[in-house]
Amino acid sequence: MSPAFGKCFDPAGARWGIPTYPWRYAPDDRLATRRQLRARGLRPGGQPIAAQVMRVNRRTGEVRVAYLYRIDRAKQVRPMTSRKWGALALAMLARRTCPRCRLDVGYCIPRSRGICGLCIATEEQATA
Repeated sequence: MSPAFGKCFDPAGARWGIPTYPWRYAPDDRLATRRQLRARGLRPGGQPIAAQVMRVNRRTGEVRVAYLYRIDRAKQVRPMTSRKWGALALAMLARRTCPRCRLDVGYCIPRSRGICGLCIATEEQATA
C-alpha cells in the first residue's frame, strides 16, 4: 500500500468530513458520480454529497476528488424544451461564426486564435 492510499482512505469521515475512499475503491453500488448518474438518465437533485473518491498524483502531489451521490435519492433528468433546444442552437451558431469574416464555418472556432482557418491563412499570407 502506498502512502497516498492511506491519505485517501477515511470511511468514517473523521479527516475530510465525509466518507472518503481511494480511487476505484468506493464500497457499494448505491453511490455514483455525476457522470455515472447522467449515464443512467439521473441527476443529483439537490441531495447532499454522500461520499467522495480521492486520487493523489504521484509526481505532482495534486489531489483529484470526485463526489459521490446516492442513486436512490437521484431524480430524473429534466427533459429539453423547445426553448432550450433553440438557445442551444443559437449558442452553437455563435461558436461556429467567425468574428472577422462573419461566416458560419461549420466547426467550433478555436478559442486560442479566435478566428477561422481561412482568416488565419489570409493573415499569415499578408504578414509574409
